[in-house]
Amino acid sequence: MDAVPRTAPLRRRLLVTIAGITAVAVLLLIVPLAVAVQRLYRSEAQTKLERDATRVAATAPDDEARHPRPIRLPEGLNERLRVGIYGIDGRRLTGEGPPYSRAAAQASDGRLHQRDEHGRLVVTAPIPSDEGVTSAARVSMPERVVARRIGRAWWVMAALALLIIGLAAFVARYQSRRLARPLERLTLAAQALGDGDFTVRAQSSGVLEADEAGRALEVTARRLGSMLDRERAFSADVSHQLRTPLTGLLLGLESALERPGADLSAAVRTAVRRGEHLRDIIDDLLSLARDAGPNRERLDVPAMLEELRRRPSDGRPLEVAARGPLPEVHASASAVRQILGVLLDNAQVHGAGRVTVEASDIGGGLAIDVSDEGPGVTEAEDIFARRHSGGEGEGGHGIGLALARALAEAEGGRLVLRRPSPPIFTLLLPASESAADEGA
Repeated sequence: MDAVPRTAPLRRRLLVTIAGITAVAVLLLIVPLAVAVQRLYRSEAQTKLERDATRVAATAPDDEARHPRPIRLPEGLNERLRVGIYGIDGRRLTGEGPPYSRAAAQASDGRLHQRDEHGRLVVTAPIPSDEGVTSAARVSMPERVVARRIGRAWWVMAALALLIIGLAAFVARYQSRRLARPLERLTLAAQALGDGDFTVRAQSSGVLEADEAGRALEVTARRLGSMLDRERAFSADVSHQLRTPLTGLLLGLESALERPGADLSAAVRTAVRRGEHLRDIIDDLLSLARDAGPNRERLDVPAMLEELRRRPSDGRPLEVAARGPLPEVHASASAVRQILGVLLDNAQVHGAGRVTVEASDIGGGLAIDVSDEGPGVTEAEDIFARRHSGGEGEGGHGIGLALARALAEAEGGRLVLRRPSPPIFTLLLPASESAADEGA
């Protein structure tokens, strides 16, 4: 079996991604800026040197080439500057500087010149005279001065870049935690849901997508819990519905076998009828279990009443009747058959005398009454409450009536106890819309 590849947690991936993108963006910004700062500071230094060289050339004697002598420098010059007067052949006449300067030799054209000589920035300015350019003023400063200034600027930019990257990492960590925490909670909730905990509740995180996923998971948990409860209840209801006819079938066969001279043929026929009835119950329950939609076909009420007439009654008289024309009803035949089966079983087990089934039009709906001549119901208030199936042995009605009421409500109808004694249970089903419109 192939191993599942491990991936980095979302927090780490977000942190690395955001911090990496920020670092690349800062580098793309800092590197050109550093180059521009270097050029700016160097250009600024050269501009100052040009200004100072021009000032020196303006104050220097124009006959310095013929009569070299120390000159008086202008006030306000930087102490780091070295000032010298050179001839147009590049040799130093007076002042400070190297014996020969190539930049001074280029000043014969009457323009300013800039060069790097001996680790210094140099600017030369021609000294005009009546004879033309015969000398030049040379002003220089150490390159390390400009380099130190550029270095300080670079250090400031590097510190600013590190600060920006650190802030980006902090924000990335905060955002990654903010985004990962609701997903981690969703993971824990999904694991709890998989373990059978259907009490999952969504917690607001401020992240729209995560909140929507949490709410969807909560709704799913509720639906799964409700579905599981219905499945459990349905299993109990199936057990209840099958136990009574199966018990009757077995008791009938055992009684025929134990009685001397019993009519075995009649017992077998009765067992066959009860077996067919049990088969119908199983088919109805399977149909109800597979039914997933509210759309129902038209209920054939006369055919259902005819089925009830052929139902085994165990010696008790059964009367089935329909009063007047019946309205058109759309409902699950399996559900209605099971509801009436529960009512008839209760009437035969707990009631006495004649059992009557009567269908009638009540205006806007169909009413099917199931009654008998027994003493009736003593606990009418909770007659439809779900109980353990063992309650039937103690005179209770078990879970059959609870199942019948649930099926009736699922079909949009109601099951009520219209009269406690003698008992009359009434199934109310709404007429279809077309029939109701015609009646109106």
